[in-house]
Amino acid sequence: MLNFCSLYSGSSGNSLFVETKDTKLLVDAGVSCKKIENALNDISVDPSSIDGILITHEHSDHVQGLGTLARKFDLPVFVNQETLDAMPKQKDKIPEKNIKTFKVSDKFEIGDLLINPFSIPHDAANPCGFNIYKGDKKISIATDIGHMTNNILKNLEESLFIMLESNYDPEVLRCSSYPFSLKSRIAGPTGHLPNEIAGKTISYLLKGGLKHAMLGHLSKESNFPALAYQTVLDELIANNYDENSLSLSVASRDVHSKLIEL
Repeated sequence: MLNFCSLYSGSSGNSLFVETKDTKLLVDAGVSCKKIENALNDISVDPSSIDGILITHEHSDHVQGLGTLARKFDLPVFVNQETLDAMPKQKDKIPEKNIKTFKVSDKFEIGDLLINPFSIPHDAANPCGFNIYKGDKKISIATDIGHMTNNILKNLEESLFIMLESNYDPEVLRCSSYPFSLKSRIAGPTGHLPNEIAGKTISYLLKGGLKHAMLGHLSKESNFPALAYQTVLDELIANNYDENSLSLSVASRDVHSKLIEL
């Protein structure tokens, strides 16, 4: 048994859930503790049963509720040292015994899951994505990616499921109300991943047995779920995609996804 559920995903807050029969994990806690509690309860998961929270980086849309959640339910937090040091307000809320630091690219275990963090290009202290393994089954989570790299692609290969950033459409971003400095940051090499590159990435990964792809971390101002989906679908079709070979979905910013069973 290996299941995935997106609780919240978008520029306004992110939290993901992964479980096996014996282990339950959150990836990020970027909305309030109460919202995460409600989403977990909605999928019949007791928040106190979580075995650990993995943190990708320190931006508020990934750690907003972290300290309160970890303290309230006595949950271990797995984070690299640079990221921990970059979020002092959250760090101070987490009981010291519950802080578990890791080095990016060093594998570690939580319950019956093997975790492999990998570096991503984003304007944070030491941001990372995660490969999560249960036996020969592999889930990959990669959001907040300024640009796709060969190293990221290598880490994503042979995943059965991937949660991949599809943050913005360049034309919608250009016409958005964002100031020029923010537009430049989003589209820059340490910003976010556009829809088209998400589509090209998923097309490439199909060769390695990818079965499920969920588009995540969509911008509220410079993207639309239907646009992200169609742009990625167009890329897949251009690469002779077989619609029966892949389940493609878009994560909601406000509502949890259905539980995906791998």
